[in-house]
Amino acid sequence: MAEGARLRSSAEKIPEEKGQDSGSGSSSGGAGGVALKKEIGLVSACGIIVGNIIGSGIFVSPKGVLENAGSVGMALIVWIVTGVITAVGALCYAELGVTIPKSGGDYSYVKDIFGGLAGFLRLWIAVLVIYPTNQAVIALTFSNYVLQPLFPTCFAPESGLRLLAAVCLLLLTWVNCASVRWATRVQDIFTAGKLLALGLIIIMGIVQICKGEYFWLEPKNAFENFQEPDIGLIALAFLQGSFAYGGWNFLNYVTEELVNPYKNLPRAIFISIPLVTFVYVFANIAYVTAMSPQELLASNAVAVTFGEKLLGVMAWIMPISVALSTFGGVNGSLFTSSRLFFAGAREGHLPSVLAMIHIKRCTPIPALLFTCLSTLLMLVTSDMYTLINYVGFINYLFYGVTVAGQIVLRWKKPDIIRPIKVNLIFPVIYLLFWAFLLVFSLWSEPVVCGIGLAIMLTGVPVYFLGVHWQNKPQCFNNFVDAMTRAGQKLCVVVYPQMDSKDEDVSEETKEQSTPIYKPGSGAGDGAHA
Repeated sequence: MAEGARLRSSAEKIPEEKGQDSGSGSSSGGAGGVALKKEIGLVSACGIIVGNIIGSGIFVSPKGVLENAGSVGMALIVWIVTGVITAVGALCYAELGVTIPKSGGDYSYVKDIFGGLAGFLRLWIAVLVIYPTNQAVIALTFSNYVLQPLFPTCFAPESGLRLLAAVCLLLLTWVNCASVRWATRVQDIFTAGKLLALGLIIIMGIVQICKGEYFWLEPKNAFENFQEPDIGLIALAFLQGSFAYGGWNFLNYVTEELVNPYKNLPRAIFISIPLVTFVYVFANIAYVTAMSPQELLASNAVAVTFGEKLLGVMAWIMPISVALSTFGGVNGSLFTSSRLFFAGAREGHLPSVLAMIHIKRCTPIPALLFTCLSTLLMLVTSDMYTLINYVGFINYLFYGVTVAGQIVLRWKKPDIIRPIKVNLIFPVIYLLFWAFLLVFSLWSEPVVCGIGLAIMLTGVPVYFLGVHWQNKPQCFNNFVDAMTRAGQKLCVVVYPQMDSKDEDVSEETKEQSTPIYKPGSGAGDGAHA
């Protein structure tokens, strides 16, 4: 783990000539080198954001917000407010994304602003739990809806669900390893599919309203509480709404593969977040035109129930839509999380082989295989849902830490180039909302949050042993060197090309205890490890 820089010099010797002969590598990496290709345009960028936010939740269980909000009207307000707050947070990430234009998203920003340990803890919890469990759950949801027609009167066997989920993961990992273009096309197609399905739900809702079916949308009925109003439950509704928008920051993980990131990153955010907010609000409006709040809360698959009520013989469209949505969700999560692990390895915080890319396909194959393997391991465990509950709090914690880093960076580096510079009122608004939900989470579920913090803090000794400790035994260094070379030969990968000016910046930053970012630099606090 700590041998990244030392191994870089030795391991590059193996495929150097191949990299120079590679046509695709030369085209993407500059003068004779291999680098990640800039193949993500504006449409694909929007597909990544929308596809990662809209998973199965809006089809299956949007009732979490309604259940805690206590009325239809308050639930719609929660969806709108959380969408606006998500847009505010995304604007803050847009400034950070073009100020520190490195793949890795909030990990890279936290590491560069607050130092290597803080960045490593963000990476540690993502590697250990967050992404493997999330991808496993999405893949299981996909397999459940695919197998449901084969088992109409009972539940599908657990072994069958896990096997099909594993096949889904392996197939999409192969697609992502083969080509960035293939992966983004899959994302575009399945994102369009889920938007079409949600568009059908919204259109059916409009038809219902035109027929006079809007009882629960009339103000006197919309704000009729079906439970006692409680500030704690309202806060929980906002927390559920915020989780429903999860994935809004995923485009920042692939900044280096964006075509013209200074324009397309903010444009994709400006298009995607309002689009998702619109879809979420109007899909929920459509649901209550066909179902009462009590029916909606009783349904285990809201969109399927909606389809059965309104689509008749075409009701099969809804379960198919859920399956397609989750398939695209797995693809988007694999694509973005592998870039997070790639970025962590490049900074010396993960095994250095994960920072390599294929000499012809220019895809981070080791990072993708690592992501797939960790998710497959989660599929064979029975406690992944419990783990998600524990670390959901930590994931949300780092959103606020990252936005706070934007304010710190304004203070520490006032003169750094910022192609986008948002008003400081935006991070302040986001942090106030974030602090309210964070304090409520700690108050309502102190044990769950405490366990999440404990899981995160297990990364502290790992950081000091694996990254900070420089003088490791020579036998350990030799072992890591041998494993890195074996990984290179197996995957036919090489370190990406860096421009000469970037290498100079990397050398400078190695000697500094506090990470300082300069455009194009791939080095930070961990690069010297």
